[in-house]
Amino acid sequence: MTRVRLEAGARLVILLAIGGMAGAAAFTHVHDLTVAHGQPDWIGWANAVAIELMAIYLGLEIRARRRAGRPVGLVGVLLVGFAILSLAAQVAEAERSVWGWIVAAVPSLAFLALVKVVLSSAPAVAEPAPVDLVPVSEPTPARPASSAVLPALGVVHPARSNGVEVAR
Repeated sequence: MTRVRLEAGARLVILLAIGGMAGAAAFTHVHDLTVAHGQPDWIGWANAVAIELMAIYLGLEIRARRRAGRPVGLVGVLLVGFAILSLAAQVAEAERSVWGWIVAAVPSLAFLALVKVVLSSAPAVAEPAPVDLVPVSEPTPARPASSAVLPALGVVHPARSNGVEVAR
């Protein structure tokens, strides 16, 4: 295997490990917070899926819109909102101390950073197909554009009206 393929494989393994662990922590915290505030267990998981996967989807949507040259304003605001919801769930479930909040925020922040890096990387561009150049034997002389298209200023073409017609 080449060095590039090994690096790509290592990046993929790291991406999956961080994404899996951060996702599991974020899902669990959102679920637990939802249940702790009176919702049934299945709604806890529904909230976790909605909040965490919305952030990923919105990141993908921003990338697609940028490629298409479309505005991303509202989608960007929604992404920030869902990221804040996820981060808030992490911190709310933490020990009530600065370090507790920082440690609890790490999975969510790592996951968001990972999504940002992956989505902001340039897509692979296929190399263009080789073009066969056919040599031209002799260039043809170019005619001046003005004489080929329009008569000189002030000249009226005899087959055309000068724009003045007499009504009878």
